[in-house]
Amino acid sequence: MVESRKYDLNLIFQALSDPTRRAMLRSLSKKERVITEIAKPFEMSLAAASKHIKVLEKARLVNRRKEGSFSYLSLNGKAMMSADRWIQHYRKFWEDQLDSLKELLEDIE
Repeated sequence: MVESRKYDLNLIFQALSDPTRRAMLRSLSKKERVITEIAKPFEMSLAAASKHIKVLEKARLVNRRKEGSFSYLSLNGKAMMSADRWIQHYRKFWEDQLDSLKELLEDIE
């Protein structure tokens, strides 16, 4: 899990814990967007949207690119992959538990 050390999983999962930030990331998964475009679907001020974006940036889930007076954000897939690798590490445990439960329930029937 070397790649995970590059990214702070605590910051990533904290950022992902908020539905607004998850929706922002979903929007960015389609294409790079200007900050005002990201904030538009939410009933909040641009300042409030910027706070959410700062959390995403701190977790390194997004990349910012300046072009003139505009800031463009894009999804940082490597940070997302580090969280996915952490989850995958524990998936086998849960799959084994569910397989055991399935067998138990089939035996009861």
